[in-house]
Amino acid sequence: MNDTKLKLTDRDLEILRLLGQGCTSAEIAERLSLSPETIKWYRKRLLTKLDADNTAEMMRIVSENNLI
Repeated sequence: MNDTKLKLTDRDLEILRLLGQGCTSAEIAERLSLSPETIKWYRKRLLTKLDADNTAEMMRIVSENNLI
């Protein structure tokens, strides 16, 4: 999983941190001055990068691998 951390951008990590804080896509979009559709795109891409089926699994992987 160490190589995965290298593939995550600063923006990816920022979005993961906000998800970990319980923020919704709409809240993240507002905080980062992005559209909700852009956040949806990031979430989908993060699921792929982390080989996760859903957000809960993604956050488990993030936690287990100390990615944020």
